[in-house]
Amino acid sequence: MTEIPSILPLAAVLVSAVAVVPILAFRDRPNVRESWTVLAALAKFGLVASMVPAALAGDVYVTDLGTLVPYVEFTLRADSLGLLFALLASTLWVVTSFYSIGYMRGLDEDHQARYFASFAASVSAAVGVAFASNLVVLYLFYELLTVATYPLVAHDGTDEARAAGRKYLAYTFGGGVAVLAGTLLVYQLTGTVMFTAGGIAELASADPTLARAAFALLITGFGVKAALMPLHSWLPDAMVAPTPVSGLLHAVAVVKSGVFGVARVLLDVFGIDLVAELGVGGVLAAVAAFTLVVASVIALRQDNLKRRLAFSTVSQLSYIVLGLAVGASAAGGDAAKWALIGGLLHIPAHAFMKLTLFFCAGAIHVETHTDDISNMAGIGRRMPLTMGAFAVAAAGMAGIPLVAGFVSKYFLLIGTVSSGDLAFTAALLVSGVLNIAYFWPVVYTAFFETAEGADEKPLVSGILGGRFAREARADGGHADDHGAFERRAANGAESTWLMLGPILFAAAGAVVLGVVPDAAVFLQIVRDVAETATAMGVVA
Repeated sequence: MTEIPSILPLAAVLVSAVAVVPILAFRDRPNVRESWTVLAALAKFGLVASMVPAALAGDVYVTDLGTLVPYVEFTLRADSLGLLFALLASTLWVVTSFYSIGYMRGLDEDHQARYFASFAASVSAAVGVAFASNLVVLYLFYELLTVATYPLVAHDGTDEARAAGRKYLAYTFGGGVAVLAGTLLVYQLTGTVMFTAGGIAELASADPTLARAAFALLITGFGVKAALMPLHSWLPDAMVAPTPVSGLLHAVAVVKSGVFGVARVLLDVFGIDLVAELGVGGVLAAVAAFTLVVASVIALRQDNLKRRLAFSTVSQLSYIVLGLAVGASAAGGDAAKWALIGGLLHIPAHAFMKLTLFFCAGAIHVETHTDDISNMAGIGRRMPLTMGAFAVAAAGMAGIPLVAGFVSKYFLLIGTVSSGDLAFTAALLVSGVLNIAYFWPVVYTAFFETAEGADEKPLVSGILGGRFAREARADGGHADDHGAFERRAANGAESTWLMLGPILFAAAGAVVLGVVPDAAVFLQIVRDVAETATAMGVVA
């Protein structure tokens, strides 16, 4: 591996942070303000994408900013694992930027400048998490991510939003304290906190009890944002935030920073050999298996669509953690290889699918003001493309072939079977069935039920022109005397293309990852990470 001194990692982190200034400066000129948002998103994506070929070739771009604290360098490194997270966040920020414009204008939301500025700062912190070269730098950006996302969680300003924001801060700052404590203990045991392929060598000769304590602190801290039970309850409450926030920050940036932290600890702090020797991987895998099954059961009971999606996220994040934990516990060989590939590949797979689902929920809210599944009978008539995309993403979440979730879960199943951890295989299969059980009713209600006798469901339409104009239908907001959703042709008339376009893009991304995974750069990066972690080739 060759380290290449470069400003690229720093530029990728800072570009969206710099954009915060013009976004706030043009708060009263929405077209200019949102142009800065889109330009920053495109620039960040371009910077991150430019570093991928070098990483796949074995080179790493490094920005050295000197000493942060004594004996700890402030260095940003764009290695394969970091680029997996950074490329995902930067790609989906572009999509979410367009969606956010449609969503925020469609609802004529207040404080839009603060919203877009906080979004830019959040993605900057997320890429900082991705490119952190050691635990201290990771901790710094991990906490900055919490600070930047708080205004988004509490955006609505209601009592419920403020309460959710306070709970979010309490949980995530508490997790940050655990990360800091674990970082200090690792430094005390080894004299370093630098991420090292295969793990920090000095940990292998440290006191096993203290090493396990450091592992527990770090995993607990990152497990908060990874929503491992019982540290998960902040996530469903945070769904009070605007839907684009729920989509990107709670399906990509925030929660993925948690599982990314878990991956760094397992692969680059302890290493899979030491994790297996200490016996801590099996415990983590058991917690993940418990979480993915129980969260799926709880999702069945949620009528509010976003809360059902939130508990689905809690479950799906644990698929990632389970794959990482099983891979680490296997300590090499085919079982470790397949489990790691499955867990890491589920990071982008879940992101594309869950972003599609949240985008669909947001479009439904903007266009019909409907949030509860029980009130969505026949909504597929009103929003055929939206609900069609929802059905595709839901199928992928359940592991149906031809969508991204099938590929990642296939690798996970092969990994757990190969390792002999059949209890974890059973947990994956049970959760898959539960996924069908809580997603199918939404699809069935949308396309195969009618709304005769149901409450009126207002329709909202609008056109882009500074703000969206809301026009109520003369018949009171529905198409016939039965209160049914009005039938719309599948030609985009159901919503603005600022929202519909991102929905279809995210759904298409989920299909591409499911149909031609080997052609997707995410799988190439994942294979590279797995090869490094297991020190053996990955069979194509």
